[in-house]
Amino acid sequence: MAQICFRAILMTSVTQAFSKTGLLAQAIDGYSPRQAQIDMAEEVALAIEKQSCLVVEAGTGTGKTFAYLIPALLVNSGNASKKVIISTGTKNLQEQLFHKDIPLLRKAFANNLDIALLKGRANYLCLYRMDVYQQTRGQLDAQSLADFVKVREWANSSQSGDIGELVNVAEDSPVFPFVTSTLDNCLARDCPNIKECYLVKAREKAIEADVVVVNHHLFFADMALKDTGFGELIPEAEVVIFDEAHQIPDIASEYFGEAFSTRQLLDLCSDVQQEFRTHLTDVKQLGKAADKLTKTCQEFRLLFSHDPERGNWREKLKQSRVSTMFTALKTDLDFLYQVLKLCVSRTEAIDNCFDRAVNLLAKYDIVADVDTFGVSLWYETTRRNVVLHQTPLSIADKFSGHIAQSHAGWIFTSATLAVGDKFEHFAQQLGLVEAAQLLLDSPFNYQAQSQLLVPRYLPEPHHKGRAQALVDISLPLINASKGACFLLFTSYRMMHQVAEILADEIDNPLLVQGQMGKRKLLAEFIERDNAVLLATASFWEGVDVRGDKLTCVIIDKLPFASPEDPLLQARSEDVKRQGADPFSEIQLPQAVIALKQGVGRLIRDVSDKGVLVICDNRLVNKPYGEVFLKSLPAMKRSRNLASAVQFLTDIGSN
Repeated sequence: MAQICFRAILMTSVTQAFSKTGLLAQAIDGYSPRQAQIDMAEEVALAIEKQSCLVVEAGTGTGKTFAYLIPALLVNSGNASKKVIISTGTKNLQEQLFHKDIPLLRKAFANNLDIALLKGRANYLCLYRMDVYQQTRGQLDAQSLADFVKVREWANSSQSGDIGELVNVAEDSPVFPFVTSTLDNCLARDCPNIKECYLVKAREKAIEADVVVVNHHLFFADMALKDTGFGELIPEAEVVIFDEAHQIPDIASEYFGEAFSTRQLLDLCSDVQQEFRTHLTDVKQLGKAADKLTKTCQEFRLLFSHDPERGNWREKLKQSRVSTMFTALKTDLDFLYQVLKLCVSRTEAIDNCFDRAVNLLAKYDIVADVDTFGVSLWYETTRRNVVLHQTPLSIADKFSGHIAQSHAGWIFTSATLAVGDKFEHFAQQLGLVEAAQLLLDSPFNYQAQSQLLVPRYLPEPHHKGRAQALVDISLPLINASKGACFLLFTSYRMMHQVAEILADEIDNPLLVQGQMGKRKLLAEFIERDNAVLLATASFWEGVDVRGDKLTCVIIDKLPFASPEDPLLQARSEDVKRQGADPFSEIQLPQAVIALKQGVGRLIRDVSDKGVLVICDNRLVNKPYGEVFLKSLPAMKRSRNLASAVQFLTDIGSN
């Protein structure tokens, strides 16, 4: 009876909060109730109270953030309380929730809930590593040394140790690995600075808090650690809410697998060299072993393409030079391990290095076992490093097992979860067979606010004239929109080809991904009235540009994953063995969700207007094109370029 009574009180409180005179109306000027937002909030409250699972697609403009925040905060009002974890896909959204949205609601509710923000360890200053590298600043270049000085000055006043506070140091500064820790090199309880550790303090706050805001990578890193009995950075919760939940299947798969990288090896070598120079100068072999492994790592990277790529590790390892150098990595790592073994117990740092060497040897053996079943073995490269992955083909059983054991309410929400109005693809990936489902359309009037253009007479994607054709379509649209245009690509190659041609054709500022960090590139685009931005996958989601700053989004083609993608290949083979069609089961649903994310960049507000251009004839001449169109907002459609140009011209004249 008490449970039924609490449920009734909670549901009533949630409904009242969204009324014309409710708490939300008191907190937000100009607030007006939206039925879709109320429907979602009530379903979230029900899932929280029943400790069940809920999957919600809430179209752009629904107000899904407040629709899950209000039930999450109200469940902790009165005598009842439930520990809540809210996980987001990006640090930007994480900080927006913690610094803006939640404080707004707390003020309206006038409650004293304890809220904590918890990031991954790489976001916190490590006092021990900063002090260690203070002694060896000579190995840093001039810019890194200048950044190190800024970090040191900031450290004297920072209360949180969150390096996000460092606005005068670039996000990708080379200094950060020197002043932050990783799971590998953290000394944990053996650290002399353990009492002052910012990460420990952040974790302690999270344990005591009613609501903890984290991100997906941290959540699943911690879940993976729980399997081994270590870590548990994130405290146990009775409510787990995932925003931007479409990212979860891939992120969870990554953490339920294993990874072995040259970055891990190089970090180990760097720390060994540090100990050799400062405390173990008598062990000459330490420096030699670290130098040898460092050189082998660099030579191993040179065997891969200069540009970042992904590929099948089983196939790559068949190349004799790759196989030889991969074996050399094991030989040199084992040599370093043997030398470290002789130094055990001399310093805490060298003991940590020894443990890491043991761990890396074990990971090496995992990615070297190319005959294992049920996993994908694949590699990816960055500008400096190679990462070898072993990823399970399915995480459904493991993830659903975690949910069953937790006895918590689990809410999964995003603007892009459904494919053709159905959630099967997302639910099957995570084993959410009994989850309640809710599909809420966007409140925007897409017919009046936007137009979808699918241009005629486009050359095939691999035609040599493809880049020029994209430019020919883009030029009149860029002119009509006076810049304010995104060109989103599925490959770096096509992006750079189009950028090279456009540079000679337009006078608008041309911003190309890779010229500067994502945040700065976006700020430049917003600051310059007539800028044109060219970008790939990372700009397809999590980018919010409103009003006349963005009135045209051009997408080069449907975002099908590359057939060469090793993880896709492995999953496709697994689906075939089960007698199903990989295209309809995997490739098509993934492409639909990715396209919906890209499309979502255009209309972000009730007053936004713009043109979406998808330069892919398959939308209209392939049977599966209807699946894409059915999943997109109900925009006014056209194949006439002049019609789209006129639409943009009218926007500019209003």
